[in-house]
Amino acid sequence: MTEAVYLVGGAVRDEMLGLPQKEKDWVVTGSTPEAMLAAGYRQVGASFPVFLHPETGEEYALARTERKSGHGYHGFAVDFDPGVTLTDDLRRRDLTVNAMARDAQGRLIDPFDGAGDLEARVLRHVSPAFREDPLRVLRVARFAARFAPLGFHVHEETMDLMREISASGELDHLAAERTWAEIAGAMSAPRPGRFVEVLRDCGALGALLPEVDVLFGIPQPAEYHPEIDTGAHVLMTMNEAAAARCGPRVVFALMLHDLGKGLTPRAEWPQHLGHEEKGAPLVEAVCKRLRAPNAYRDLALKVCRLHLRTHRLLEMRPGSVMKLIEDADLLRRADDLEDLLAACRADYRGRLGLEQRPYPQAGRLRAALDAVLAVQARDIDTNGLDGVQIGARLREARIAAIAGNASPAD
Repeated sequence: MTEAVYLVGGAVRDEMLGLPQKEKDWVVTGSTPEAMLAAGYRQVGASFPVFLHPETGEEYALARTERKSGHGYHGFAVDFDPGVTLTDDLRRRDLTVNAMARDAQGRLIDPFDGAGDLEARVLRHVSPAFREDPLRVLRVARFAARFAPLGFHVHEETMDLMREISASGELDHLAAERTWAEIAGAMSAPRPGRFVEVLRDCGALGALLPEVDVLFGIPQPAEYHPEIDTGAHVLMTMNEAAAARCGPRVVFALMLHDLGKGLTPRAEWPQHLGHEEKGAPLVEAVCKRLRAPNAYRDLALKVCRLHLRTHRLLEMRPGSVMKLIEDADLLRRADDLEDLLAACRADYRGRLGLEQRPYPQAGRLRAALDAVLAVQARDIDTNGLDGVQIGARLREARIAAIAGNASPAD
């Protein structure tokens, strides 16, 4: 059987959309693991053979088919016999726009009309086998968030399959690492709020992020939130941060920043007193369940606890500003300042009709932190003072520095 190599998947799709090709994946037909190793490739796949090219380092996978044999992402029996064809391999893929290939001459091979769906801006499943892999629910939502600015939407039949998966309980069997990888990717998308919307539309949000799902339908005071709905506000903040290129850590923090409002008794709506501290244990629980990196968890907790205090910065006395700096741990981790400010700014602007309002609090906090960090123990008289007294004297000097510092606008 003759060996052949094809460029497949995202590289073909993105080239046809005129987007940069971040990485290239290849499929090899008519070959075996032994032949690939003999040619100098290095095997990296455990459950099925994937090889790294000896020169380019790009991934080459043997053409394969998959059959459902258990729960979750890993519950598949894989066949990578040399007789598996390219069409067989493309048929197992999630979406038609990801099931195209180019041969060595650059000719498009498109057995499932991915090109037509690209033109129609549709995310559509390749076959009913889509329902066998629950991870595809998150993948489709992530693609919807990534390609939302281009006008893509999820085909209704694909949404129906996603609803079937969500109702089946299969999402409960996903490994936390796989779930996190999709969520983290969605947080980097141009329209991350769309990721949450698609998950909610197919019933997956309640299974994966029930703490976020419950926020939809919970009202907020119209005086501060003309959009009223807490869930709508969360989506607006996420999209605001993405538009400002704040990074995935900030977007993730905003997805979780108002979880405490989900705990407010209905009788107290639309007020949500103390929701910042009430939400912190929920943020901890979500991050633990998803196995989110510590850097994501730490920022999410800071934003949850401190976003309202940061908004009120211009009204604060110097001592309260100092307390905010301490509670944000900015004396030790000053590098977190810009991400905290970016999240708070997006929260402040992520409200209907208020997207362009200025956020002078950012300039004020930057100036205050600069003033604080400029005051060192060596700059004060510590004669005859013990450690506790020196700390108190240093803090007084730093509060005085905040008081004497100008507050430039953002």
